[in-house]
Amino acid sequence: MIGFNKYYNKFNILSISLVVISLFLLLFKGLNFGIDFKGGSLIELRSSDSKINVSSLRDTLNQLDLGDVSVKNFGNETDFLIKFEKNDNKDVIEIIKSSLDKSFGNNFSFRRVENVGPKVSSELLKSGIIAITVALFLMLVYIWIRFEWQFSLGAILALFHDVIVTLGLFSLLGLEINLSIIAAVLTIVGYSMNDTVVIFDRVRENLKKFSDIKIYDLTNISINETLSRTLITSVTTLLALLSIFFFGGEVLKGFSLAMIFGVIFGTYSSIYIANTVLVRLRVSQKTVLRDDDKS
Repeated sequence: MIGFNKYYNKFNILSISLVVISLFLLLFKGLNFGIDFKGGSLIELRSSDSKINVSSLRDTLNQLDLGDVSVKNFGNETDFLIKFEKNDNKDVIEIIKSSLDKSFGNNFSFRRVENVGPKVSSELLKSGIIAITVALFLMLVYIWIRFEWQFSLGAILALFHDVIVTLGLFSLLGLEINLSIIAAVLTIVGYSMNDTVVIFDRVRENLKKFSDIKIYDLTNISINETLSRTLITSVTTLLALLSIFFFGGEVLKGFSLAMIFGVIFGTYSSIYIANTVLVRLRVSQKTVLRDDDKS
């Protein structure tokens, strides 16, 4: 049997440190919001001339007075992703096409063009925040009804940890936050909650079964009893996500990376945050039986 409970204190300190650092990054560095949330235009180009590079493409676009322009390779050396601030000129795409044809010849194919206005982008950001908040609240209500309030508190702290640390990593690495990342965060919430509920179910069963074992040791027994299921779920999910990350193209990299972070943190928090709360609050057999009598 693995002694997970021996490391509760050490990993609690690590978790608190990660959350504090993540909050610091989110407050002072912020997130790199994409076109979905800032507004602007996004163009995906493919060049038939391998000699065209990011530098020459950027120099040409800077002459068009598009504001802050971002140009980078997108997948390979002949694919480019262009982002620039919202331009009031309705013919801006045609102007860009004309300028590129003039500078490089007819060597570009426009694979994707997206335009998001500032009003729409602010509404999308607001909706994303509301979606995450509502998801966390509903999870809190579910656990409160399904288990006891101590379990609910542990689950919510674990979810808060997973979401904040994942966003903190995105802030640290400067990775773009778009609608797919919001979808990934909501998926992380569901995944982490599922993992936590599996362990909580076993903890509750063992609380009723073993009246002479303290919660400190009982959580460790429960984690070990559900460990095979946890590992199988986590490893198979990670294998799928790693395949998406390496072979799914640039469009899915942000989403898959957020999910990879979420699966790792979700598995970790189910063991070292959710269960630690039960230990700190000294949940006992009397607590479970008392709440069962009320219901």
